[in-house]
Amino acid sequence: MAVDIPQIEDPLETYEHILEHEERDRQPVAVALDNAVKGVGHVVMWANIALIAAIVAQVLFRYLLNQNFPKLDEIQWHFYGAVTMIGISYALVTDSHVRVDLLHMQLSRRSQRIIEVLGILFLLVPLIYLMVDQGWDYFYESYRVNERSDSPTGLPLRWAFKAIIPISFVLLGIAAVARLIHDAHALWVGYEDERPGRGLGVVLMALLAFAVVGFGLSFLVETTEEKLVVAMFITFIALLFTGYPVAWVLSGVGVAYCGLAFLFDNDLMLWTGLEGTLTGLDYLTLGATVNRVYATMSNAVLVALPMFIFMGLMLDESGVAERLMTSMQRLFGKTRGGLAITVTMIGIILAASTGIIGASVVLLGVLSLPAMMQQKYSPRLAAGVVSASGTLGILIPPSIMLVIMADQMALSVGDLFMAAVFPGVIIGGLYLVYIFVISYLKPDVAPVPEGAQSPDWQAVKDVMVAVLPTLGLILAVLGSIFAGICTPTEASGIGALGATLLALGYRKLTLHKLVNVLVSTFNTTAYIFAIFLGATVFSYVLRELGGDALIEHMIAATGLGPNGTILFILFIVFLLGFVLDWIEITLIVLPLMRPIVNALGMDIPGFGVLDEPTLVWFVILVAVTLQTSFLTPPVGFALFYLKGVCPPEIKLLDIYKGIIPFVLLQLTGLALVFLLPALATWLPSVAY
Repeated sequence: MAVDIPQIEDPLETYEHILEHEERDRQPVAVALDNAVKGVGHVVMWANIALIAAIVAQVLFRYLLNQNFPKLDEIQWHFYGAVTMIGISYALVTDSHVRVDLLHMQLSRRSQRIIEVLGILFLLVPLIYLMVDQGWDYFYESYRVNERSDSPTGLPLRWAFKAIIPISFVLLGIAAVARLIHDAHALWVGYEDERPGRGLGVVLMALLAFAVVGFGLSFLVETTEEKLVVAMFITFIALLFTGYPVAWVLSGVGVAYCGLAFLFDNDLMLWTGLEGTLTGLDYLTLGATVNRVYATMSNAVLVALPMFIFMGLMLDESGVAERLMTSMQRLFGKTRGGLAITVTMIGIILAASTGIIGASVVLLGVLSLPAMMQQKYSPRLAAGVVSASGTLGILIPPSIMLVIMADQMALSVGDLFMAAVFPGVIIGGLYLVYIFVISYLKPDVAPVPEGAQSPDWQAVKDVMVAVLPTLGLILAVLGSIFAGICTPTEASGIGALGATLLALGYRKLTLHKLVNVLVSTFNTTAYIFAIFLGATVFSYVLRELGGDALIEHMIAATGLGPNGTILFILFIVFLLGFVLDWIEITLIVLPLMRPIVNALGMDIPGFGVLDEPTLVWFVILVAVTLQTSFLTPPVGFALFYLKGVCPPEIKLLDIYKGIIPFVLLQLTGLALVFLLPALATWLPSVAY
């Protein structure tokens, strides 16, 4: 998900537009390779439909026939593994991977091409070679012993599933070669009509600045391993500012520092003046990450990820948001700030269906901002309401972020979903109270539209017709989890089916829209999974270097006490949220915090039911903090999603100023959860 920052004179183009513009210039070989990868992707993405069917069938068999089929469970994560692994090459072809574009989108297209070529050669190619080579050995060993399921009634031919690992990275290699051919040809020809911008000098200056910071920080630690840990983190953050995809920066830095550690282990770096190390890292030990990749592919919890994404995207396609906007506007027509209240309430409903910030902010912005400007709303209030309401999707369940956090922290997804309900509702309620109060104190910021009519029973009926089916679906999904009827994975499949039936009921579902949803689900799941892959390599090398012990020691050395330590960690997470997406923070930083938080010995109420109430409370605090970081100027991601779709009369400064009250409300919500942990731990304890 690229973030556009309009700081240069020429109109910024998204990567999709760039690719369309250059289609006539693409080389036949590159086009053929691209089409091959896309062709495979267009076939595999339909596995999401099969995944929905397998999940629903499992639930029906259990409750109607009192039967359980392990084969169906295994089929589910087989489909999930195929979709995610094949999807990473498709996402590379369509340039859908997450990147930090703070500098990248200011560069000329030629500079961007140079970065992409260097990134592929030095960051992506080493990962591809490792995974194809070690992945083949991993598959062949399984084939040699004719590995099958651990369950006697499970699926045979486990080796066939493991073959996906080398196959998917061969496809990724094909996609990388296609982009290399295209970029190399464009650099050779030197197209005159390519987008102008800054040269690579600004990137080199940023890298130099990070190198200086890293050099200074290296004096704060003593051993060579600790210095490598510091350098590894600084290298990762520095390379993010080149704009190369985060997933491949993670993996590339991991592979590079594995090689560097090998040189130190063998006393080949004594010329640096640093002592040798005993990390044990080398090519074969790094190959152990293949087994971790397989564990991620076969993770039953993460099967919920594409299903919740599919559910949210299908609800968007069904026109639910448009129906809600139209009907609620009539209901709140004569209320001051009625349109802003409508946007916030729709944001809460969308948050409980999409869970994707970019989608929610863009959809709310497209639907509401023109109407707000027409009704003479303050640009600041309009921008603040849309940005803040759109970010609720990261917190209010079913949130895909909470699914991943549960997996990384070894917690129950259901516990985290329930723990997030009160904090999410409280923050949404604070938004509504603020809008109501500011609209009456300053009538000019949210005037009543001219000709507005009082709501009648027809308006109430329209709202009920628009709201009830969607709320019914959300309550069915969350209620089945909370009541213990379904696992979160099963509930996600039922939600995906329910959203599809809802679109059919609204007569909005066509084959074209279904394909759009499948492609978007395929891409979104793939770029998240690619970061999983990169984080797997990065975190493995980091731990072997002793990074987790170093971080634990540094935080413990602050001497801030339990509450102070928690606040310090949240502050670090808040700062990291300025430059990293929630996915990287969840996959890299959050697992490192588990032993630290456990060692604090805090007495957080679990009401005699929750096994690890402190971790549940801590994860919700991190989730709220990340939501706040999405809103905070100058680099809050939600602000730039909004800037890409807002009317021209709303300036970037209006967005910055408009979001300040909502950031304060967010911090208020965070303070309430911090001071009253029961807001996060009471509901999960009651449910069980």
